[in-house]
Amino acid sequence: MSEPASAADTAPARTDFIRNIVREDLASGKHTHVNTRFPPEPNGYLHLGHSKSICLNFGIAAEFGGHCNLRFDDTNPEKEDAEYVEAIKEDVRWLGFAWHELRHASDYFEVLYLAAEQLIRDGHAFVCDLSAEEVRQYRGTLTEPGRESPYRHRGVEENLDLFRRMRAGEFADGARTLRARIDMAAGNINLRDPALYRIKKVPHQATGDAWCIYPMYDFAHALSDAIEGITHSLCTLEFEDHRPLYDWVVDQVRLHERPELLKPLTDRGVPFEAAKPRQIEFSRLNINYTVMSKRKLLALVNEKLVAGWDDPRMPTLQGIRRRGVPPEALHLLAERVGISKQNSVIDFSVFEGCIRDVLDAKAERRMAVIDPLKVTITNLPESHRESLTFPNHPKDEARGQREVPFSNSLWIEREDFMETPVKGFHRLAPGGEVRLRGAGILKCDAVIKDGDTVVELRCTLDPESRPGMEGANRKVKGTIHWVCAKAGVPAEIRLYDRLFTVEDPDDDEGGKSYRDHLNPDSIRVVTGHVEPAAATLANETAVQFERLGYFAAERHDHTPERPVFNRVATLRDGWAAKAG
Repeated sequence: MSEPASAADTAPARTDFIRNIVREDLASGKHTHVNTRFPPEPNGYLHLGHSKSICLNFGIAAEFGGHCNLRFDDTNPEKEDAEYVEAIKEDVRWLGFAWHELRHASDYFEVLYLAAEQLIRDGHAFVCDLSAEEVRQYRGTLTEPGRESPYRHRGVEENLDLFRRMRAGEFADGARTLRARIDMAAGNINLRDPALYRIKKVPHQATGDAWCIYPMYDFAHALSDAIEGITHSLCTLEFEDHRPLYDWVVDQVRLHERPELLKPLTDRGVPFEAAKPRQIEFSRLNINYTVMSKRKLLALVNEKLVAGWDDPRMPTLQGIRRRGVPPEALHLLAERVGISKQNSVIDFSVFEGCIRDVLDAKAERRMAVIDPLKVTITNLPESHRESLTFPNHPKDEARGQREVPFSNSLWIEREDFMETPVKGFHRLAPGGEVRLRGAGILKCDAVIKDGDTVVELRCTLDPESRPGMEGANRKVKGTIHWVCAKAGVPAEIRLYDRLFTVEDPDDDEGGKSYRDHLNPDSIRVVTGHVEPAAATLANETAVQFERLGYFAAERHDHTPERPVFNRVATLRDGWAAKAG
């Protein structure tokens, strides 16, 4: 499945260096189709940075009539978990994509093993007895070549025997590795006889105890792409130095020319798909005011600095979704950031701008008060009840209208009243007038206080200013929103903000860590009041609370009887002034 059809059918063809390469490959006949994949390791939850790769891989496949697989590169059983697998699948679906096929590197373990044996027969791999520390010592530096392992010149039969015994579980963890025989003097350290297999007697989340040796990522990833017939292997810039090894593995094994190595798959009915893929790197998505290291995100969770992986302040896709961010905002962010070879840091306001732009068009309007101040309209009787008609969306008549209860008892925002108004304050003040949204002009006659705290305003409503009356268009400078105190529903409002107070929380200058930059105001929970039509919204429905910002009915906790709303984004960027 591609990105939402409404954008794909009408938007002009996108242009960037990757799409240009794909167009050239198709025009030259190098490829007749385009196959991509999104290949996460299931060792954690996906975060905002992954959304760019997801949109790119699935988007390019759709644009050029190809397909995109979701593949789990599950070669490190110590850190992987089925919980992450399910969360990743859910995240991809939430973003609006459907994979062509669901694959796992572990599906290919037998093929990868046969490929490793083939490398041994071809003289391109050997079993090494050096410890991990000794391998590091032999590797050399950026300015000095490495030294060959004393086991590098073992014969083919000895290597095959030792490798098969590794598989049989005869040796302890770390006792031996299978290494590629490439070039210990290579300028690229990744080519200095890298490990292809290691012994790890750990159960695998998909294959159980079937294996006690596991392929290294660079080996498994390259061959998994080749097995699946991937034409363009799109990855982030940190893999650029690994590309020579990627190409070496693909070129030496030559799966696309050796159908016999794929027999474990073809015997199971998997079609022969093998091709020679091309790796292309692009810049990753970096956003300030956040961290996206899995290790640091895990620490935030484990140290209970956040409420979990789906805490709405977290940059995980689970957290972003729970906050109420629409998936279309991540599509728009990927489009605006673009695809390049240049690493850069995107300001968080760009992401927030995408959220606002999507929700301004998408979200219906409702009224809510988050810091309530009681208003009693004294010239309406206690029994007064009526319904006022409001559009669900001011820019889209097709969204229809709703009825909003109105009585003589209202809630307004406390900040919409000032007992001693400053210059330029155009809302309610003693003796002053303000327009009640859709209801008429309100005048403040009396202020009721408890000590220094204002607890109630007693006001009159100009009857000639009511909707449909002759004075309805009388000019006053301010307009405020409200919620009927008799029909409104108390609601828990979670006011979320950025998790960190500085642009670069990873900056350890002065001995501080990212933990020292956590924003103490990143969440504030208040009890407010919402109109009934807001309380009954379905979970995860986003709305604009008029004059307050964009909010969403909480994914898990919201019910019509006990509404809970998360603030998704403010109406305007409040951090720009802070930065200035």
